[in-house]
Amino acid sequence: MKPYATTENIESKALGWLEQIRPYNRHEMRLNVVASALLVIDMQRFFLDAASPTFTCGGVAILPTVKRLLDAFRRAGRPVIFTRHVHHPDDLDSGIMGWWWAGKCLEGTEESEVHPELAPRPGEKVVFKHRYSAFYNTDLETVLRCLRVEDVVVSGLMTNLCCESTARDAYYRDYRVFFPADGNGSINEEMHLASLLNLAFGFAYVTTGDAIAAQLSNELSCGNSSLTPSSRRKT
Repeated sequence: MKPYATTENIESKALGWLEQIRPYNRHEMRLNVVASALLVIDMQRFFLDAASPTFTCGGVAILPTVKRLLDAFRRAGRPVIFTRHVHHPDDLDSGIMGWWWAGKCLEGTEESEVHPELAPRPGEKVVFKHRYSAFYNTDLETVLRCLRVEDVVVSGLMTNLCCESTARDAYYRDYRVFFPADGNGSINEEMHLASLLNLAFGFAYVTTGDAIAAQLSNELSCGNSSLTPSSRRKT
């Protein structure tokens, strides 16, 4: 299947998607940088390896955007939280998903690891989950609360499954949700665009990775001392 976006055209594609959803993307927000966190959803080899039966073509296209977001949040000293969707090899936690999907990502395997270009650094939180939403039966909400996070940026795979589910669950918990159109990927453009439309209408401000990174950079250039890693660790 021909990819609907590539690393070369993802930025121009994103501008086109934003134009298509513009009538519904009316809740424009500015990131509250000092209370923000980046969620990197399921950017695992299982979905990003072209030889994998679960290869998600949109994931390759968004790698540079997610990398830029990672760099921007790390420079600003703001939390970065990764998720990994995994299952026990004996199907102890698969439930209906074991019936719904032919393949599963097994915990402890190389394919379950985060893509090496985005690998978590020591001390960065990794949430292991068994369902689409990163909030479902995990400690994500506790971590965000302890970090005093108010704004979440959701990026990763897949736009229409785990990323949309996580964005919706964040909204239900009164987080302000930012959803970069070029920082989330799916298996085809129809599913990707449908999710952008749904989220813009009811759950998130759909924007671009560069717009979010620019806000982080502007806060740094203004000399906001509360963005330093050391101050982030204070309670």
